[in-house]
Amino acid sequence: MSDRLFIFDTTLRDGEQVPGCQLNTVEKIEVAKALQDLGVDIIEAGFPISSPGDFESVVEISKAVTWPTICALTRAVQKDIDVAAESLKFAKKGRIHTGIGTSFYHIHYKLNSNPDAILERAVEAVKYAKKYVEDVEFYAEDAGRTDNEYLAKIIEAVIKAGATVVNIPDTTGYCLPYEFGEKIKYLVENVNNIHKAVISTHCHNDLGMATANTISGIINGARQAEVTINGIGERAGNTSLEEVVMTLKSRQALLGIETGVNTKNIYNTSRLVSRLMNMPVQPNKAVVGRNAFAHSSGIHQDGVLKNRENYEIMDPTDVGINESAILLTARSGRAALNHRLELMGFDLGKEKLDEVYEQFLKLADKKKDIRDDDIAMLAGDATRHEKRIKLDFLQVVTGKSLTPVAIIRLDIAGEKFDATSAGNGPVDAAIKAVKQIIRRQVTIEEFLVQAITRGSDDIGKVHMQIEFNNAIFHGFGAHTDIVTASVEAFLDAVNKLPVGQ
Repeated sequence: MSDRLFIFDTTLRDGEQVPGCQLNTVEKIEVAKALQDLGVDIIEAGFPISSPGDFESVVEISKAVTWPTICALTRAVQKDIDVAAESLKFAKKGRIHTGIGTSFYHIHYKLNSNPDAILERAVEAVKYAKKYVEDVEFYAEDAGRTDNEYLAKIIEAVIKAGATVVNIPDTTGYCLPYEFGEKIKYLVENVNNIHKAVISTHCHNDLGMATANTISGIINGARQAEVTINGIGERAGNTSLEEVVMTLKSRQALLGIETGVNTKNIYNTSRLVSRLMNMPVQPNKAVVGRNAFAHSSGIHQDGVLKNRENYEIMDPTDVGINESAILLTARSGRAALNHRLELMGFDLGKEKLDEVYEQFLKLADKKKDIRDDDIAMLAGDATRHEKRIKLDFLQVVTGKSLTPVAIIRLDIAGEKFDATSAGNGPVDAAIKAVKQIIRRQVTIEEFLVQAITRGSDDIGKVHMQIEFNNAIFHGFGAHTDIVTASVEAFLDAVNKLPVGQ
């Protein structure tokens, strides 16, 4: 039994069945290339017989990707298999995925047939697909509710007919983890030729156990997992790729099973699929949700700041997220507030921190979202380091038919310096002029504008985050003129850079 698990991604087939989430061919190619970069082994590109668009997508994806196997789904129908084979003609490695329902419900109520006839159709479908490709996968639809003895009989028959992969789907998400694991174990122990094929799982999430069932199947002998990005799919969704992969990575010492996935690409792939399918990722989604590495409890924040592993079993950088998030709420402690203040350039003693913390708790009880500019106002300008660089003069010329130009004068430790620069807009021109004077290689990482009051005469608050020598510095500015506020915020951040570097 190999310790390598093959990742079969069906985002573009089963995942795309979610109402309102259909992709065009260009978008499917973009996702397929991202899946290739992610390192999935097999991409199920579509159900070619279902529509001309699906057929075209399988053809074009076959051309666009290089090393992953491209798989096309069919029913146990010769015409389906003919069309699938045609769609795979450009695939470097092609697989036909054919199958039929095997549960009592499917055999009698969906297919109006009987077990012997279904077994015969399954064998004939595999044999027919084998005429086109060497790699044939058979799915026993609703295997989760199929009698194990009959399931073993049909699996043995399709392997004898040439199936290289046998898919055991929990189509309705009905199984409990121990049941699904026992089903896989039963096949391993009772199908004489099981060693000639790879056992695959394809679990749905109707009862919220898709990942648990998949892991149970893997523990008991499955060596292919059929998954989707973000767990999207029919009804409550499919098994989530990121959950399975990171479970195996986090518990490598116990399970000893590896995948070929480059986990650092997980987060970006998740966001790509979410954006293209217009399907937001729930904040509490495991691994890729907005809150997956966010901490708001004071006890948790203190523990994470002391040692990340106190409350995190995964390093966020392993999935492509820069760092954990310490969210300031009414439940946050002094350690979290002080950590945030230090990141913002404030250096408070214990007495001043206690004072600011009391004010912070009062604000946090009233306001759900505590932002950096709220913290800055609580700390007060008096706690900031003396500003070495100050804005002395600013004039901007801009308009619909004019190239924006900014004239800047800075006061640096009492000495005046002037610069003029053009830019894509008035703020860009002004910041470029400042950079001419300060001569520091800084990059703006975040630029946030927020109104304090309402109306055209609003005071605008600007939060600026800059990067210098791999360190982050924050700045804040407020003014009725948003260009001035932006320059003040930029200078506020620059003033926190180490002098002489």
